Amino acid sequence: MPTQSRSKVLFLCTGNSCRSQMAEGWAHALKPFAIEAYSAGIEKHGLNPRAVHVMQEAEVDISAQQSNTVGELGDIQFDVVVTVCGHADENCPVFAGAPRVVHVGFDDPPKLARDAETEEEALDHFRRVRDEIRDFVQGLPDNLPSSAS
Repeated sequence: MPTQSRSKVLFLCTGNSCRSQMAEGWAHALKPFAIEAYSAGIEKHGLNPRAVHVMQEAEVDISAQQSNTVGELGDIQFDVVVTVCGHADENCPVFAGAPRVVHVGFDDPPKLARDAETEEEALDHFRRVRDEIRDFVQGLPDNLPSSAS
């Protein structure tokens, strides 16, 4: 399928360290012919090692992905921007070309893992959110809410 027919989708969160990175990884793995996937954050927090770990368990390697801010992506004209956390939804910048902006919130694994008593318990939070994001990405574009923030 030609590249031009793929939708350019940006997954946006606060720090581009976990949820948006997992969404980008799933889109590359599950929808390579339908979605040209990107991820970014309002800020840049670096790639979360637990996110990399649980994605690797699912046989999706995101270790080479970079944590980016929206400004670092350049002048890409996105078709859809999916905010995956409340902070990104509330602080979503304006994008060139007026892409469709939708909010699909997921729990914050690092926040949930803070109170975990073991590493395995912490990873279970990441796994649950990883699987929820996989299910969402698998259903794209049909499961996009009608519009916006």
